[in-house]
Amino acid sequence: MRDRLPEPFSCDVQSGDGHVRVVPRGEIDLASVDELKARLAELRERGSDRVILDLGEVTFMDSTGLRLVLGWDEEARRDGIDFALMPGQPVVQRLFEVTGLLDRLTFVEPPTRP
Repeated sequence: MRDRLPEPFSCDVQSGDGHVRVVPRGEIDLASVDELKARLAELRERGSDRVILDLGEVTFMDSTGLRLVLGWDEEARRDGIDFALMPGQPVVQRLFEVTGLLDRLTFVEPPTRP
């Protein structure tokens, strides 16, 4: 049982070094997945060809979020978009481990901070 309510979901988009980084914060679940899906769709419509989904500030992700990631990965491969994930917190990475998807998806390391 949780001691406090989860932080509200938010999603930032940052451009730099030839890629667009999508940074969701909070929980990716049935209540928030449509917002993330809309952000990714906007990037596709704008012609972004290198997208990184940074899961570092995601506190929880359910099967809805996993389906979104898998669908986006499949569409990106089909459409020639370079799509990668920055690893999330252990609770989020565990989802990729138990589903056997660590080797199927492309994970990149977060940039080092000075």
